[in-house]
Amino acid sequence: MQSPANASGNLHHRLWMYQAMLRSRELETRIKEIYFEGKLPVFNMAKGPIPGEMHLSVGQEPCAVGVCAHLRPTDVVTATHRPHHVAIAKGVDMNAMTAEIFGKKTGLSKGLGGHMHIFDSAVNFSCSGIIGEGTAPAVGAAMAAKLQGRDDVAVSFLGEGGANQGQFHEAANLAGLWKAPVIFIIEDNSYGISVSKAESTAVPRNSDRAAAYGMPGVYVSDNDPDAIYEAAGEAIRRARAGEGPSIIEIETHRLEGHFVGDTNEYRPQAERDRLPSLDPIPLYRERLLAEGYEGAELERLEAEAASAADAAIAFARASEFPTFQEALNHVFA
Repeated sequence: MQSPANASGNLHHRLWMYQAMLRSRELETRIKEIYFEGKLPVFNMAKGPIPGEMHLSVGQEPCAVGVCAHLRPTDVVTATHRPHHVAIAKGVDMNAMTAEIFGKKTGLSKGLGGHMHIFDSAVNFSCSGIIGEGTAPAVGAAMAAKLQGRDDVAVSFLGEGGANQGQFHEAANLAGLWKAPVIFIIEDNSYGISVSKAESTAVPRNSDRAAAYGMPGVYVSDNDPDAIYEAAGEAIRRARAGEGPSIIEIETHRLEGHFVGDTNEYRPQAERDRLPSLDPIPLYRERLLAEGYEGAELERLEAEAASAADAAIAFARASEFPTFQEALNHVFA
């Protein structure tokens, strides 16, 4: 799914953002259902067709689409252990990504990486299970583009917890010093696993830290796709023009637990009760309808997203597992 920045005659960017959010949500809804297969009645993370942890990005979709709507395949994106929404918005092949999540040979890494280690060189996307790890590689990619005379940019997604990691500050310092064309996107969902931002972070907003590294810092409230699109557009314009890096912190909402199976008990009950009303997809749908977009067009995008998710799941289920011997492939001694 090409972004508006990369395809003439594509959907208007707002419809594209709605479509990309739907694709992520539809796929993750199915993954959540399948994840519990074989794990109940006594929850066993090692069982079922998708063993291990599973981190869903339900509720955080606006962060991805508002940024990636401006990007080209040649721009580099690094993401977190909660990567599906960003991967889909960047144009990662959904069938191959889903097969990777299922550990199948047709996956992006031949089933050897899993959902926290998604790599797609065709669109320059990668992610990592290590908190904040993508920040330094993004600066490196940005500097490579700059030194080669290209106007490509790099974008590093991280959480508000990741903004407390040392590698983020080292990367931000070098980015500011070298005027690297990189944008740090901090997805502030208020919780680092079960620890609230108020209990872990010395400043109310991580965007305020940008001043220490000689770059602009912007805070986007309300998980608003249109506001994210505007803020990201300016930051990416600056980066392409050689004006250096930016930090954008986005107020977003993790509507699910930290991982599938996490019951969110550490969050106050009133906060948990409020979460469904903050779902950005129905809210954005209401906005589009109120501003004159056709209901039939939105329904077409909704059906397309459901169909794409069904096709990706079917592809993954039908694919073969790697052999035990293949576990030793691509290993460097």
